[in-house]
Amino acid sequence: MTDEPEILVEKNGRAGVIVLNRPKALNALTRTMVHEMHRQLIEWADDASIELVIVRAAGEKAFCAGGDIRQLHDWGRAGDPAIRAFYHEEYRLNTYIKTYPKPYVALIDGIVMGGGVGVSIHGSRRIAGDRIMFAMPETGIGLFPDVGGTYFLPRLPGRTGTWLALTGARLGQADAVWCGLATHAISSDRVDDLAQALGEDGGIDATIGRFSKPPAEDAPLASLQDVIERCFSAATVEEILERLDAERGGHADWAAKQAATIRTKSPTSLKIALRQMQEGAKADFEECMRIEYRIVNRVITGHEFFEGVRAVIIDKDGEPKWAPASLPEVDEADVDAYFAPLPDELDLSALDSVSS
Repeated sequence: MTDEPEILVEKNGRAGVIVLNRPKALNALTRTMVHEMHRQLIEWADDASIELVIVRAAGEKAFCAGGDIRQLHDWGRAGDPAIRAFYHEEYRLNTYIKTYPKPYVALIDGIVMGGGVGVSIHGSRRIAGDRIMFAMPETGIGLFPDVGGTYFLPRLPGRTGTWLALTGARLGQADAVWCGLATHAISSDRVDDLAQALGEDGGIDATIGRFSKPPAEDAPLASLQDVIERCFSAATVEEILERLDAERGGHADWAAKQAATIRTKSPTSLKIALRQMQEGAKADFEECMRIEYRIVNRVITGHEFFEGVRAVIIDKDGEPKWAPASLPEVDEADVDAYFAPLPDELDLSALDSVSS
């Protein structure tokens, strides 16, 4: 029995279709998937018969739950340069999608986190199914919100991005559309029909409009904007926690839950994530990707990522031993070092080529 290919490539009329095909692994991205996806997008960019690209996923549970974290952990533990190569190639792919010359339609249903966000959020059309569950949970495993999070999170309404970056909060369809992560909503049972229709003649946006519908519920996020702004506009993680702890009235319980969640995360990752939001708000996309590459090169040689993966994914004891263990113990000079330029920076030239 041969292994299923991790990426399926199809043509549907005028549409090129990429299917993430690791449903048993929640379509987690491997280096092969990143490479093949980038290569195929380059090929279609110059193919006059392809007018748009559709990216979707096999299975009903997940669009893509992120990168293959266990593989990355194993590479990092072994000192394998493949881990650095993975992030270099993934960030180049994210940037290529952001600048892709043809309509890029991501059909997002089910779990979408981390690397899955990176291959969807930067596309021109992002269609959220009923089952979408968006999150950027990286601070919980000693990582940081990457794949362009430095750029797109600070550009969400108010301080929504800072809240998402620090807590790893999950959003459903209504919230994803309300805050602009998704451009349209669709019933999950109509995703296949939309994919088929997009391959036929007619305006792309008009076709999407025929199938899309307003979310079935109001966005809970809309009613939380005042408290999110009040608490997450602080300049430090410590002050954010102080404001959450001091919250009274109708949002007191919500604030207490956010504070409790933040206190379970890596203190180092929290400090990095807040700095990302502050720097990313005033940087262009390519600079944000370079910032992330600087950070990840330090993270993959440190303690937090490996301890977070051990606690959450390998041993599953849910009790990471962060070091430093508290926010006051995190040296600001150490945080600065994550953001310092590298001798070998992220190469974002010639995005229309990929190594063989």
